[in-house]
Amino acid sequence: MHPRKASRKRSGQEKADGSPPEFTKAQELAALRDMLLIRRFEEKAGQLYGMGAIGGFCHLYIGQEAVVVGMQMALKKGDQVITGYRDHGHMLACGMSANGVMAELTGRRGGYSKGKGGSMHMFSMEKNFFGGHGIVGAQVSLGTGLAFANRYRGNDFVSVAYFGDGASNQGQVYESFNMAELWKLPVIYVIENNRYAMGTSVTRSSALTDFSKRGASFNIPGQQVDGMDVRAVKAAGDEAVAWCRASKGPFILEMQTYRYRGHSMSDPAKYRTREEVEKIRTDQDPIEQVRNRLLAAKVSEQELKAIDAEVREIVNASADFAQRDPEPDPSELWTDVYR
Repeated sequence: MHPRKASRKRSGQEKADGSPPEFTKAQELAALRDMLLIRRFEEKAGQLYGMGAIGGFCHLYIGQEAVVVGMQMALKKGDQVITGYRDHGHMLACGMSANGVMAELTGRRGGYSKGKGGSMHMFSMEKNFFGGHGIVGAQVSLGTGLAFANRYRGNDFVSVAYFGDGASNQGQVYESFNMAELWKLPVIYVIENNRYAMGTSVTRSSALTDFSKRGASFNIPGQQVDGMDVRAVKAAGDEAVAWCRASKGPFILEMQTYRYRGHSMSDPAKYRTREEVEKIRTDQDPIEQVRNRLLAAKVSEQELKAIDAEVREIVNASADFAQRDPEPDPSELWTDVYR
């Protein structure tokens, strides 16, 4: 099974044929660079994991880049982001440095959690990124709490809580939905439906596979979105953000996306065929879609290669930094601990 085309409600931003609004050249170039940064970073992280430089768990975001990049284009400074353990892409999209993220992956002092959190537990108050979280679905309740804080303080900031199709079946998700709608909290629930959770197809694990309807019993509106098209993601994000800023309560966005790698680095992904993965790569890859539109708009191949080269340089430098940076001093065991 592969991502089907979005069955979205008409939003006033769509064109007459239902397709998402076009990006400007500047928007296309920015989206391309941001998605390439995530793709190249994750490829490098996979290499370092294979070399033993990264330990523990490591969940790569390759294939899903359009979701977080498109959503970030709809947000403003002060809005908050929280996610699960497939989190490196979210960090980079929020503006966290490749050096700091990669150093945390390798357990070094220069990492965002001082080398003590690893792949799943990084935070940046400066960038309003409230973490990856290793407990499935935990970030949904916490993201709802961030929205409660915004409402309590009387600001117009929006909280975005990302979680997957697997986490969508957790009970705390529905407790959060109920509270968010009851108190009209400004939170966007972004369900990154990559079809397989930890390795089980949604058709085998979910009674309702239209995740945009998961909030129906709480009167929370939802949309299905083509999560492989960054333009569609931004358009849906704009609508959800406007809904929340207008104090109308929460909004659910089901992003129909696809991960090219296994659930984690230890997953051989034998539950799907190689042909299925290659078909998505060929027909719907989020980066290639943008690249093809730019080429059609007469942007030169040389300019696009220069962007990729710049991104690769950043990623390679982050890998070098992460392997040279010292490990934390043993005294760090006693810092940042509640007593």
